This record gives sequence, structure tokens and C-alpha cells, in this order.
Amino acid sequence: MSRKIVAMILAGGKGTRLEALTKRIAKPAVYFGGKYRIIDFCLSNVANSSIDCVGVLTQYESVVLNHYVSNGEIWGFDGVDNVCVALPPRQTETGANWYRGTADAIYQNLDFLDDEDPEYILILSGDHIYKTTYDQMLATHIKSGADCTIDVMEVDRKEASRFGILEVDNKDNITKFVEKPAEPKSNLASMGVYIFTYKVLRKALVDDAKDPNSEHDFGKNIIPTMLAQNKKMVAYRFSGYWKDVGTLTSLHQANMELLPSNRNANTIKFNEAPAIYGEDTHSRPQYVGPKAVIKNCLINQGAYISGDIEDSVVSNEVEIKEGAKVTRSVLMPGVVVGKNAVVNNCILGPNTAIKDGEKINEGKDEIVLIDKERELE
Repeated sequence: MSRKIVAMILAGGKGTRLEALTKRIAKPAVYFGGKYRIIDFCLSNVANSSIDCVGVLTQYESVVLNHYVSNGEIWGFDGVDNVCVALPPRQTETGANWYRGTADAIYQNLDFLDDEDPEYILILSGDHIYKTTYDQMLATHIKSGADCTIDVMEVDRKEASRFGILEVDNKDNITKFVEKPAEPKSNLASMGVYIFTYKVLRKALVDDAKDPNSEHDFGKNIIPTMLAQNKKMVAYRFSGYWKDVGTLTSLHQANMELLPSNRNANTIKFNEAPAIYGEDTHSRPQYVGPKAVIKNCLINQGAYISGDIEDSVVSNEVEIKEGAKVTRSVLMPGVVVGKNAVVNNCILGPNTAIKDGEKINEGKDEIVLIDKERELE
């Protein structure tokens, strides 16, 4: 069976900058926005693009993520005509290897791709927050005759060194690509979304695997090498909301940008197409007690609010007890905030319990993570 396009989602990252949130689960499985996990956005974008085959490449602490992705039913994959497959590293007759880099992860699954026989391949990062469809990007790739098309957006010059930075000509042909340059000469950043013509990428991956000096990374090796070989590479300009939630600060900020008073033209709108699909928790309705005060919050089903909460995102099965005050915080599933406790500028990890009367980060501006396994003083 041959397919027009197959999507491959890189979802094996450790996410160390998210600290205890990723101690036992992969970064793409972290909760976001009160009712989603980070990977929901990427998989929903694929489903909304009518792409009927997707591989999710997992590695670090993959048990939760593999179980969550399962057969892809949440996102409309039926396992027959529409296929979603988790692809962890595996042992073969030649041995067992962890994925050594983003390019190596795809290389180790060439047999899967060869079986699907795609004309094009879409490479995605599983840890970004954005809504889109990839139809127009694919159409641009085909019309231009490109070997590789990279989704790009303009970023603040001060932030540019965090990204792969491109330079383009007046027709958006890529002329230069540098991964995380110390002194960026452009503010046009790669979003980590690539469409390749599969035959071209396959050869590039095979050649790269033979290079003992390669880091086997798309940004550091595959893309610069293809440019040096004069392959046709095109930039596709993205407009809209996109966020890399790789740090506690950026994760907190992305959640805060969902709140009613912070929304703007670019903010993700969950009630507008294309839809974002996530796990249905089948929780009870929210309960708001007679003494509760709620201001500018996003509250999921199953929350039980008896205290005061402002500028916060609340997941399912959260309980805020009477007299508690919660401000500018993200409360993940199962959190309990005790009576008369104070929580400010926090991310509370799943199933974290704040004791009665405990005061967390009161009056402070920095963002702190409170995890259920923390040592209480």
C-alpha cells in the first residue's frame, strides 16, 4: 500500500527543563490547558489535515505516552484505513539502540516508512502548542518542487538563538540554516515542522547514519547537508499562535494566555475549527460553593471550588477548599488545595496536595513548580 503522505511525530524528548513534571512521563504527555496533554495538539493537527498514517516516536519514560496514544482512537484513527502507531526504540538482529538524535529516530523506522511507501513525509515535534492544518504547506511543497519545506515564523531577535535560524531569498528559497546560532543574522525561525520528499530524505538519512561524526540531527546535520548539496529547500511562513513549552515559565505563560482577559487575535480558540481532541475524562460537573469567588479562570469539568481563585487554569478532579486563595496558577488533575492555603504563581503537578493553611510562593513573581513528591518543611 502506498500513501501520499505519512506523519512522524518526534515525542521521545526528556524535557529536563520541566523538572519534576517529566520525572516519570515524557514531555508530550504533560497536561496543558485544563483538559489536554501537549501531544493532543500535534495529533489533532495531523487528523485535521486528513493524514491517514502517523507514527509517534517515543523513548524517554514512554509507558504513559504509549498508553495514551494507544491506537489513536481519540483523534479518529480507526487502525485500518487510518493508522496511528507508537514507535519506541526496539531490538533487532543487529542489536538495540536508543534513538541517537531526531534524524536517527526516523532512520531507525525506515522499515515502517518503506511499508507505507509515502511520496512525502511530514516530520513534527510532539511538544509544541499550536493549531493548524498542513494541507497548504504540502501544496506549497509540491508546487515549488522542493526537496524539503520548513515551517517558519518570525521571532524576537532576543530569542532567536534558541531556534534553528534561516536566511531566504526573495522567493523564500532557503539559502542558509544555522541551528541555535550564538549571533543570529535573521529572526526567521524553524518551527521544527518539515515536509520532505520521501526518496530524497531516505537517501539523506542513510548517508547520515554512515557518518561517525554526525549527531544525527535534522537541524545540525540533515538540513545543512542538503543545503550544501544544493537541494531545493523552501520556507513556508506560519501565521498564528505557536508556543514551545519547554520550560516552566513558558508552560505557565502558555496556560495564562488561554484566560479570557488575556486572549487576542492569535490566541488558540478551542471552540473554533479546527478542533483539538483530547481524552474524555468523563468527570462529574464542576461544583462552585456558596462562598467561592472565581475571576478570569479556565475551569474543567470535575473541579470542586469552595475558595477564591483568580487568573488560573484548573484541571479535572481538582479541589480548592474553603478559605483557600489561588492566583495565577496552573492546577493539574487531582490537585487538592487545603483550607485557608495560599497558592501564587505556581504550577501544581498532578495529585499534589497543599496542606491546610500552607502558603506557597505568596507575594512572589517567579514561577515555581510544586510536585506531590516534594519535601515539605
